[in-house]
Amino acid sequence: MIRITPFYTRLAHILISLICLSYIAIVGRTLLAPLIFAFLFSLLLLPFAGFLERKFKMPRSLSSLVALLSLILGITGIVFILGTQLTALAQDWPAFKQQVLDGTADLQKWISVTFHVDSDDQINYISDSATKAVDTGTSIIGHTLLSVSSILLFLLFIFLYTFFILLHRRLLLRFIVSLFSEEHSVIVYDIVSQIQYIVKKYIVGLFLQMLIVTGLSCLAFYVIGVKYAFLLGLIMGIFNLIPYIGIVTALILAILITFATATTSHILFVLIAVVLIHLVDSNYIMPKIVGSKVKINTLIALLGLVVGEMIWGITGMFLSIPVIAIIKVIFDRVDGLKPWGMVLGEDDSHPESKAALHEIAEDEQKLGNEVNTV
Repeated sequence: MIRITPFYTRLAHILISLICLSYIAIVGRTLLAPLIFAFLFSLLLLPFAGFLERKFKMPRSLSSLVALLSLILGITGIVFILGTQLTALAQDWPAFKQQVLDGTADLQKWISVTFHVDSDDQINYISDSATKAVDTGTSIIGHTLLSVSSILLFLLFIFLYTFFILLHRRLLLRFIVSLFSEEHSVIVYDIVSQIQYIVKKYIVGLFLQMLIVTGLSCLAFYVIGVKYAFLLGLIMGIFNLIPYIGIVTALILAILITFATATTSHILFVLIAVVLIHLVDSNYIMPKIVGSKVKINTLIALLGLVVGEMIWGITGMFLSIPVIAIIKVIFDRVDGLKPWGMVLGEDDSHPESKAALHEIAEDEQKLGNEVNTV
C-alpha cells in the first residue's frame, strides 16, 4: 500500500526549503553571486573554447584562457565607450548646473504665482535642502569609491571562477552525473545540454536586443537633436537588460540629461521616442529574439525581479530571469517537479511551427554532442 504524503506536509516542506534557500542566498551572496555569473559566462564561452581545442589543438588551459580574455575585452570595450561619454558629460558640468539653476528659477516664479508662496520662504527651503544635499553627497562619494573597489573585486572573482569552471568542466560534469543513479544519467545529460542551450541563446539574445535598442535610441535622440545622443542610447540599451524596471530608470536619466542640455520640447520628444522604442522592443524585438528562447510568463518574471532585488539588489535583478529559466529546465524533466515547471512557463495556446521545432531539435542534438565530448 502506497502512502501519500498529505498536502499540508508537502507545503510545509516546500516553505521550509524556500526559507532555507533564501537565507543561504542572503548569507552567501559574496560567494554565490559571482559564481552564478561565472557559470552563465562559462556556458556562453564553452562552444568557443571547444572550437579552439578542436580546430587549433589548444590545451584546455590555453583555450579557457583565450575564451576568458575575449570576454574581458568585450566588457572592457563597453566600459571604455561608456566612460568616454561620461567624461564628455562631466566637462559640460558647469553648463549643466546653470541650466538646472535657470529651471529652478522658472519653477520658483511659477510656484509663487500659482500657489502664492513667498519667494523668501522658497529660498530658505531650497537653502536647507541644498545643505542637506551637500552632506548627503559627501557620504555618497565615499560609498561610491567603496562601491567601485567592490565592483572591481566582484569582477575579478567572476573572471577567476569562469576560467576554472571552463578548465575543470569535465570533472564538474562527471561529478553532477555521479550524484544520480546510472539509470538517470540520460536525463542528467539532457538537462545539462538544455541548460547550456537556453543560457547561450538567452545571453546572445540579450546582447542582440541591447544592440538593437541602443541603435534605435541613438538614431532617435540624434534626429531629435539631443546633445548626448550616443550616451543616452547606450544607457537605454544597457538598462533595458533589466526587464520592466530598467526602461523606467533609463527614461528618468534621459529626461534629466535632456533637461540640462536642451529645451522643454526636446524632453517631450525624448519621452515619445522612448515610449515608441519600448513598444517596438516589448512587442517585436523581445518576443522574437529573447522570448522564444526563455519561456517564462510575465507574472513569474516580475516576481523573480522583485525577489532578486530583495535578496541581491541590482545583481539579483540581472540574474533572476536566467536562474528561473535554468530552474524551469530542471523542473520540466523531473516527474515530481513538472507542475512547478508548468507554472513557471507560458500558456502556449499556439504551438511552435514544425520548422522552429526542427531547428531547436538540431541545436539540442549539437549541444548534446558537445556535452558528451566534454
